[in-house]
Amino acid sequence: MIKVGLILGIAGACRTDELVNLTVDDIEDVGSSLIVKIPNTKTKIPRIFVVTDVGNMLELFRKYLSLRPPNVKHKRLFLCTHKAGKCSSQPVGKNTKGKNS
Repeated sequence: MIKVGLILGIAGACRTDELVNLTVDDIEDVGSSLIVKIPNTKTKIPRIFVVTDVGNMLELFRKYLSLRPPNVKHKRLFLCTHKAGKCSSQPVGKNTKGKNS
């Protein structure tokens, strides 16, 4: 979760609240890159940015998304993780994300 947050946060110059409110629908995987849409920003102007495959960034994102449990009832991207490396269905809050970024 921390690595994916750093990748998206740095590539898109995102604020903590923008990262916390990201949903799986806001990110489109087009194979060689990710298209990320930030609909709710502090300035009220939606942003779009692209994350290209430098190093293993896309692989890390895809691995994180594959850990998502199938029974999650919400669409928020970042979920709490346990020591075993599995995601729970509880979304990450802004204080947890701010502490880890």
